Amino acid sequence: MSFTPHRSARRLAAALALTLGAATLLVSSPQQPALAAQSGPGQASAQWIDRDTVVWKGAERAGAELEFGPNGPGAAGRRIRLTPGTLTPAERNAFPHLTGYPAFTVDPRDRGLARTALRGRIVATQHTADGRSLTTGVQIPGVLDDLYGDRAQQARLGPVFHHGRPTLSVWAPTARTVALELDGRRVPMRRDDSSGVWRVQGQRDWAGRPYRYLVTVWAPAVGRTVTNKVTDPYSTALTADSSRSLVVDLGDPALAPKGWADLRKPAAVPLRRARIQELHVRDFSVEDRTSRHPGQYLAFTDQRSDGMRHLTSLAAAGTSYVHLLPAFDGATVPEKRADQARPGCDLASYAPDSERQQDCVTKTAARDAYNWGYDPLHYTVPEGSYASDPEGPARTVEFRRMVQGLNGAGLRTVMDVVYNHTAASGQDPHSVLDRIVPGYYQRLMDDGSVATSTCCSGTATEHTMMGKLVVDSVVTWAKEYKVDGFRFDLMGHQPKANILAVRKALDALTPAKDGVDGRSVILYGEGWNFGEAANDARFVQATQKNMAGTGIATFSDRARDAVRGGGPFDADPRVQGFASGLYTDPNSSPANGSPAEQRARLLHYQDLLKVGLTGNLADYTFTDSTGRRVTGSGVDYNGAPAGYAAAPGDALAYADAHDNETLYDALAYKLPPRTGAADRSRMQVLALATAALSQGPALSQAGSDLLRSKSLDRNSFDSGDWFNALHWNCEDGNGFGRGLPPAADNKDKWPYARPLLADPALRPGCAAIRHTAAAYRDLLRIHATEPAFGLPTTDAVQKALSFPLSGKDETPGVLTMRLDNLVVVFNATPQRAQQTVLALAGEPYALHPVQAHGADRTTATASYARSSGTFTVPARTVAVFRRG
Repeated sequence: MSFTPHRSARRLAAALALTLGAATLLVSSPQQPALAAQSGPGQASAQWIDRDTVVWKGAERAGAELEFGPNGPGAAGRRIRLTPGTLTPAERNAFPHLTGYPAFTVDPRDRGLARTALRGRIVATQHTADGRSLTTGVQIPGVLDDLYGDRAQQARLGPVFHHGRPTLSVWAPTARTVALELDGRRVPMRRDDSSGVWRVQGQRDWAGRPYRYLVTVWAPAVGRTVTNKVTDPYSTALTADSSRSLVVDLGDPALAPKGWADLRKPAAVPLRRARIQELHVRDFSVEDRTSRHPGQYLAFTDQRSDGMRHLTSLAAAGTSYVHLLPAFDGATVPEKRADQARPGCDLASYAPDSERQQDCVTKTAARDAYNWGYDPLHYTVPEGSYASDPEGPARTVEFRRMVQGLNGAGLRTVMDVVYNHTAASGQDPHSVLDRIVPGYYQRLMDDGSVATSTCCSGTATEHTMMGKLVVDSVVTWAKEYKVDGFRFDLMGHQPKANILAVRKALDALTPAKDGVDGRSVILYGEGWNFGEAANDARFVQATQKNMAGTGIATFSDRARDAVRGGGPFDADPRVQGFASGLYTDPNSSPANGSPAEQRARLLHYQDLLKVGLTGNLADYTFTDSTGRRVTGSGVDYNGAPAGYAAAPGDALAYADAHDNETLYDALAYKLPPRTGAADRSRMQVLALATAALSQGPALSQAGSDLLRSKSLDRNSFDSGDWFNALHWNCEDGNGFGRGLPPAADNKDKWPYARPLLADPALRPGCAAIRHTAAAYRDLLRIHATEPAFGLPTTDAVQKALSFPLSGKDETPGVLTMRLDNLVVVFNATPQRAQQTVLALAGEPYALHPVQAHGADRTTATASYARSSGTFTVPARTVAVFRRG
């Protein structure tokens, strides 16, 4: 189970509903009655998978044909004859989800008609033995890849400059005509029949000019031929609100900030040792009074702001990367500040448990300056709303300056990329790809409807040219923007082969040739397994189990759920876990079960945490809490193996991220209400430690070390600055008690939230916030300075790491880990704990000097009795001991 597979996309759904409403009127208009039954995207059950083969779900195994014509079949239409056939082994391997459906072979006499047929409307027809007539639309991605993919894959698309002259190229194999609209005038383009690419070479004075493509093509979504005016999917720059592409060369020296060519980066950190801070560009600075550029890329150049000072302190302690939530061009935020709405209420005047804040924020959410950004419009251009001026290439310069600012603070940069879906499809104004090659870039279901399991219009990265777009886009960000890593949103919806192709393309980048070392670029993503692609139904997915051994990490939900308790979708949010008091400090929720059930679940959670601390290794062997000798893959996680990694670095550890409640908010629900601020701080540090002190990479949400709250909002993708902004100054609080969270995703939790938000004891003061931040930095320092936390192989982990007290007599709520010359004790109980490891008696251990002299004076009281091998650790404390 994962955190929310991203945002309910209320804003996108509303816009799409309006557009589809208009399209439906066109389809069902009396002028085209014959088209009504087949023109919609849900009426394409036949799939032309290559030049020789058509698969048709629901057809009979008898003769059939494809009818085609410029505006659909009719008197002037033509036919491609089909005979019953079977799928070859290669076809079954390429299209496993179509195995078992009736297959048809294209008559050899008609194979030469394919390229012509694909530039108009195509329907499949069959007359059955009982006299019925079957008719359906035809899905064409497979045959397009077969006919054009090899040559098109080699093409350089978008604006490409040579000696100052641009060539503009777009792949549109099904278009009847394509022209360039440059500065409002029409410029013809020429088609390469072997690749389906249309090109035009321009003059030097085209540089900087706005353009669009005029694509005349059959559009199934509206059942007619249209001429779409559409921006370039390979845009390198845009006008405000993405209305036009710009002819821009990213290699133009005018777009390079001072020092860009010679930018010195912090030393590359291997993925298995990476400690990552996840943040949103706008959240970072929009409420920072010390920033000169609130809400903008340039805020990361304000080295003396509170936010940058905090990031710099994290870098000095051992944080190596900042992971930026999507910062490419999105569809939903107005880019001009004058067009951005603001809540029309005095939000601060309402009670901390009031409904008024969320009501007021929601009224302007569709027009405000806020969105997480998981609404792709142009994949390879920076988002304009974060620039000082969205008009033109300022966003390029300022994104680069942001990278410089982060690098100067000692941090490398990761981008969150979202190639698994687009903001819209069909003829929607926010649809770019689908208005150029309708029915190709979006993943279609068996009936021809667009897959939406990712929340929005899913993309088919298994198709050649969508896969190429992913690779080309990532390489551009790495080469032209010097981005150091990429986090793939819902990566399990993409083929493993495509992600490996990204890795291969990055590895080919060299400092001498490209100005960057592509081998140092890290990759990780969400390897969740759900939706239409689940269980490798269409291809081998980039899921947790499949990516093991590739060096590309996937988020691990195993330890995350164990440390927090329950799962992200629990009806009762008070289900407790290891760091939230399960069994040892129970709350009143009946969902936690009896004391015996709580104890059993807590011990199983401890087994999950043990697996997590190894880096989720499948083959790591240890004694579990029942006394059995097991492997990581032998520990159960909701019916799946807990351990799935082949080496440290395959699994990414985390206790919270942008999806679902922040860690502080989850603990607010789960810890007993009587828990004081100091103890909440200690449990926060303990929870963060389970990721920070694990093998392999670890991520934390920005502000978690400051007890960050979103006022219990579990899905704040469109909740505005009020619920999302980071507060670097503890005098401004941590965000808790800013009203009930927005109703759309939280109203069912309001009965639990209301008394918590009204309780002033749950709004921590500066002492608790500062303690958490300082204690977390101590953990980072320990991780950064101890080589044992970066072991490279399963064998090395097996030899160096153990859980000496694990077994049927282990202490519920206390976990003891031995790691080379270190011993780490996680005491999640409200009492001081003693852990005696007889095998270590006589060994000269002492509390790690970072903690012995650190900010947390309670942790500093942890002790070790050499004579007995006993480690004594205060309540709600993680203590690291080192052998002298």
